[in-house]
Amino acid sequence: MKEDKKIIIVEDDPFSQDFYKFVFSKAGFEPAIIEDGDIILETLKQGGISLVIMDINLKNTYLKGEKTDGMKLSKVIKQDKDISRVPILLVTAYTANNIGKNFFEESLAEDYITKPILDFNLLINKVNKLIAENGR
Repeated sequence: MKEDKKIIIVEDDPFSQDFYKFVFSKAGFEPAIIEDGDIILETLKQGGISLVIMDINLKNTYLKGEKTDGMKLSKVIKQDKDISRVPILLVTAYTANNIGKNFFEESLAEDYITKPILDFNLLINKVNKLIAENGR
């Protein structure tokens, strides 16, 4: 599989995990579902990952022993000079208006998409665009 097709999906809902695996496998990507924050950082530092898709609301994700959410984890990734170039697409049930317009600035993520995701082409197009823009 080409290196630019490996993506990490940070999602703790089993139904959503299956959805992402199906959609991205069909689109030619190699999706890895990872919930553990420390493993996510370690995997990113090993290289070869083109994109992270991350839910904002995470119930089972921990980083260095502390419960974390997608906003905090996104910020940690973007503040680490070794892995900050990997683009992040946040997934949220909220619109930017509902959670405040500073939410993107706080997370440092490149883009977001709201769920439920009904337009699979929009999702795949956002992913391809983010990967292309980051030269991967």
